[in-house]
Amino acid sequence: MLQNMSISQLLILLPALILAFTIHELSHGLMAYILGDSTAKRDGRLTLNPIRHVDPVGLICILLFQFGWAKPVMVDPRNLKNPKVDMALIAIAGPISNFVMAFLGLLILTLLEISVPNMPFLVREVIIQFSWLNVILGIFNLIPIPPLDGSKVIGGILPDPLYIKFTSLGRYGMLILLVAMFAGLTGQIIRPLANAIFSAFIQIIVRIFA
Repeated sequence: MLQNMSISQLLILLPALILAFTIHELSHGLMAYILGDSTAKRDGRLTLNPIRHVDPVGLICILLFQFGWAKPVMVDPRNLKNPKVDMALIAIAGPISNFVMAFLGLLILTLLEISVPNMPFLVREVIIQFSWLNVILGIFNLIPIPPLDGSKVIGGILPDPLYIKFTSLGRYGMLILLVAMFAGLTGQIIRPLANAIFSAFIQIIVRIFA
């Protein structure tokens, strides 16, 4: 997920990682709550407190293996009016929050560069890496392989017969994902998309301040 980063770089970005995970999971919980399921609220997940969202083991794995996870937000589909579609909306809320954070990071950086001519290089670099990190997380989570968010998004638009067959593949999802990651396939997919999205965000901001 975060290939080619040294441990020192990851440590510098640790607060950004924690914030990204926190907002991502909070977004899942908020969307579920809006759609009628209060499980996340009951579990104390509708909060910006990172302790409620960050999985210590997942965070350590990011530092060691450049791949990790947060605590998943639990959802009870029985509380949703249209479970299949609503689960897709809940799933996509997380990646969308990452793209929003990426855009806001670049927007804040632009405002700082305008107002602070001698802004420290480290501040600029951290903000850029924060935005890049969120773009990567957003795309990664949209990969349509269980248990990633993308599998639920795809499931929400599939006809019921295909949806049932697709969900039955969930038991192999993690194995498929790990093989794809260690074979470098996910990186080949994610990096070009991330470059395109990152560049698009920059172009939008340039036009805003043109």
